[in-house]
Amino acid sequence: MCESEKNSIELNQQDLSTTTSSTLSSHITTTDNDNDDDDDVLEFTVSNYEKQQEKTGSQSRRSSVSKKSLEVIRKHITGESNYKSTENHDYSIHHIYGDLPQEEIQIQRTQTRNTILSKLESRIENECDNLDLSTTIQDIDVPITQHGEEFNKIDPELITWNGSNDPEDPRNWPFKTKMILLGFVSLYAFVAPMSSSMLSPAMTFIAEDFHITSPILKSMVVSIQILAWAFGPLIIAPLSEHDYIGRKLILDISCWMSFFFNLGCAFSQTTAQMMVCRFIGGLFGCVPMNVCAGVISDMFDAKSRNAALASYSLVPLLGPVIAPLISGFIVDHKQWRWTFYVLSIFNGFVAVSATIFFKETYSPTLLKRKANKLRKETGNNNLHTIYEIADGESKLGKIWLCMVRPVKLLFTHPMIVGLGSFMAFTYGFMYLMIVTFPEIFGEQYGYSKSTTGLMYIPMGVGFILGVLFWTYLVGKVYRHLTAKNNGVAKPEFRLPCLIASSIFIPVGLIWFGWSAERKLHWIMPGIGSAIFAMGLVCVFQTIQNYLIDMNVRYAASSVAAAALFRSLFGFTFPLFANKMYHALGYGWANTMCAFIGILLGVPFPIFCYLYGEKIRQWADRRIESKQIRRDQKNLEKLKRKNATDIV
Repeated sequence: MCESEKNSIELNQQDLSTTTSSTLSSHITTTDNDNDDDDDVLEFTVSNYEKQQEKTGSQSRRSSVSKKSLEVIRKHITGESNYKSTENHDYSIHHIYGDLPQEEIQIQRTQTRNTILSKLESRIENECDNLDLSTTIQDIDVPITQHGEEFNKIDPELITWNGSNDPEDPRNWPFKTKMILLGFVSLYAFVAPMSSSMLSPAMTFIAEDFHITSPILKSMVVSIQILAWAFGPLIIAPLSEHDYIGRKLILDISCWMSFFFNLGCAFSQTTAQMMVCRFIGGLFGCVPMNVCAGVISDMFDAKSRNAALASYSLVPLLGPVIAPLISGFIVDHKQWRWTFYVLSIFNGFVAVSATIFFKETYSPTLLKRKANKLRKETGNNNLHTIYEIADGESKLGKIWLCMVRPVKLLFTHPMIVGLGSFMAFTYGFMYLMIVTFPEIFGEQYGYSKSTTGLMYIPMGVGFILGVLFWTYLVGKVYRHLTAKNNGVAKPEFRLPCLIASSIFIPVGLIWFGWSAERKLHWIMPGIGSAIFAMGLVCVFQTIQNYLIDMNVRYAASSVAAAALFRSLFGFTFPLFANKMYHALGYGWANTMCAFIGILLGVPFPIFCYLYGEKIRQWADRRIESKQIRRDQKNLEKLKRKNATDIV
């Protein structure tokens, strides 16, 4: 080798050492408790480097440069580097790699990605060895934590948040901003429940205009929107989990589509037109009820999330109660079409204001946008997020999985089948009660439409009292049982209050039914509906939290499965309400419903409290074994892609 080539190599080595050290110090922050993880990262880095050299058969010039850059990584990970992190990162290729040849840059990128994939593969192997501990796994396909920040130490082109205090991270946004966005989230989620029962007081006039004589068809016009809620979360909601779409776009589109089809209901001229608009409007309108919980988890950590979720959980329950109250006054003074005009005005206000002021909160989407911006600014097209290099699932494959998994869980997971049945029946009872208000208070009590609308207030009061009471009590019992169990929390510790709430449901139903049957003072059926509403809040809060806690990785799918179940019941129950009440009367019909509530609400929650841990672990092992095989397949796909597709 000539002298000029040797000098050139030495200069390249010096530039690489200086440049790589400076770059790594800009991207890496090491804490005292990361030592074990650092050793693993170093081991993977060295191992993958050696394997890469064996495969590539690099010449001595490239090898010496790679060894020099590897030594820089080794020094930084082991704490020998004197460089400190800076806030202003330079992600340009020259700043990261200096004057390193393009071939050597390709080798280092391949080496880095293999290190990350090996780390993820070892994590999946650990999952396979510890299936009983699977409740700590995150709800993503290949297990990734902290949006990839754990790999900042070895990948200078990885785009993540700049530490735990990065102001761009939604978790670190100002409290005022979070409260404003929480307000928009509540408005988003209020539209669909409001539209579900808005036409209930107006149904008599709609039936006259459209010549509807069948009681079942009348009920179907009201409840068909709830049927759409069973499919919306499976078809549309999963799109919000993709980094190229995010939460805001899905929420905005769903809100605008809901607006157009609610307005379409106002201009409908036939029953078919009305039902089509109701169904499609419900298909889009229900999306916020499923996505907005994810928005809250984007902004609030586990400690501060409970209060936000408690206040948000009121919205889907109050919507069906407030809407008939409003529409009752409307139909007393205007045509029935004005119920949809008013609903559309409110829907349009939410759509316009949220489109302008609501911000994206989904971290993978925000990081992808950050990476796109930095690519344009630096010209480095190899900048990437962890989700772009460590997700082997195709976009269509992921959407299909999100659609199919809740259905599979609904029919194969014993806890979802059992507790989901109780939730579904109570949800059906709620809509059974709501659709009978106009007949009970309008025909039996002789009240006007507006006064009948006021009869929904006691139920709304019951929901509010239920949130205040059960949020406190469930939390207190959960903390007490956790402390009693040496600080080890279990999902089953949420169930004692569910057993207690199963008393409220039948008491409320019987109280309401027999008070209406005997035509007692209006306050009596009102008290019955309030008692029922208080119990319903506990059923929803407890079961949804249990479904989330029992396997965090599949929390979204578990909740979607329960939503599918209860929406089907919410649709079907009003269809037979008229015939059932005319055949049995309000007293005996509600008594029958109360006994069903007791049979579902007492034995199975007690059984779950005593044996739920064993059952869910058995079910989770079956689910996890299939998912681990899928994860391994995806990682193999990523490795093959990494070997041939590094630019």
